[in-house]
Amino acid sequence: MSASSSPAPGSLAGIRVIDLTRVISGPFCTQILGDHGADVIKVESPGSGDVVRGQGNMVNGESWYFAQFNRNKRSLTLNLRSDDGRAILHRLLAGADVLVENFRPGVLARMGLDDDTLRERYPHLVVGRINGFGSTGPYRDRPAYDFIAQAMSGFMGVNGPADGEPMRAAPPISDMVASQNLAFGICAALVRRERTGQGEIVETALTNGLIAMLGYLAAEYFATDRIPARTGNDHPMLYPYGLFRARDGEVAIAPSNDAMVARFLGALDMLHLLDDPRFADNARRMANREALREILDGVVETRRVDDWIEHLNRAGVPCGRVHDLHETFADPQVRAQEMRLEIDQGDAGRVPVTGFPVKMREAPAALYHRVPRLGEHTRELLGELGMTGDELEALQARGVI
Repeated sequence: MSASSSPAPGSLAGIRVIDLTRVISGPFCTQILGDHGADVIKVESPGSGDVVRGQGNMVNGESWYFAQFNRNKRSLTLNLRSDDGRAILHRLLAGADVLVENFRPGVLARMGLDDDTLRERYPHLVVGRINGFGSTGPYRDRPAYDFIAQAMSGFMGVNGPADGEPMRAAPPISDMVASQNLAFGICAALVRRERTGQGEIVETALTNGLIAMLGYLAAEYFATDRIPARTGNDHPMLYPYGLFRARDGEVAIAPSNDAMVARFLGALDMLHLLDDPRFADNARRMANREALREILDGVVETRRVDDWIEHLNRAGVPCGRVHDLHETFADPQVRAQEMRLEIDQGDAGRVPVTGFPVKMREAPAALYHRVPRLGEHTRELLGELGMTGDELEALQARGVI
């Protein structure tokens, strides 16, 4: 798939987004909006830009880390510390629908863009922001990164083996979740604006997103006032449900209720285990989990992973191989779903990125723009504001662009 294939307009076509964000939380949100057709203008500092441009593995001068979060955008360099830079930002906001920022609370206000000013000058504008802990409360001014959010949200505390230390999730999950939440919130605010004509201020925080992701673990804590035990790859409330040892590796098996457990044990020719008082219902299976694990591993290890995948799927039991990333992106289902795309970056070659998780039939997400080089669209965008060549040369000479 290529950005040059002129895809049909997306669901957010006609929506202009001013993107003041950097790193992951924020850029992932605005990329989602751009994937669905919004015109995303990424505002970056002259000379340096988003710090991620220089991080990760560089291939032909391009950061593939940066590419993962910044397709479908145009890049404008603008010195927001200067009066001229802030004046240009105001002109951009006058014609924009959405402003997204991920500064610490108060930074935007120090630029003269506090909430009251934004509401008064741009009543139509939807303002989306991401921060670490929210803009109220005792931690509002603390810096936060994904690792801190995973720790302080309780998310890290419920992950890991029962006899080991708390364990972080490998991907930057708090950044990604907060970005997805913000993209949803912005779209909800745009729908509301269609009815009322009024903009909105939408905020998400890294810690809040992960707290909401605790799901049934939070529900069980609320019900019992007990800290959930870490259970590694086992389900904290169901058994058998987890990883089992086959002859050549691990197989993930997920029978989610009593009927499914009976189906799983029947597929193993072990249905008689339900007559054993230790395993007759889920509560007793949980209490005797290690004894049941030993029995089941003894059966599962007699066959290869692929044999079990075929056999259990045929029996209607959810299961799967534990893939490394080579296997994930080579998998025929992943290929069919186009979850690996390539962006044509011109002289830098083709850059692979993950695909679109939301599938739409009439207005699907698409590659509209390749990943922008720093300031690539500055003159184009300021020309759209009516600035002349002489004005642009003067701005560049003063370090504004």
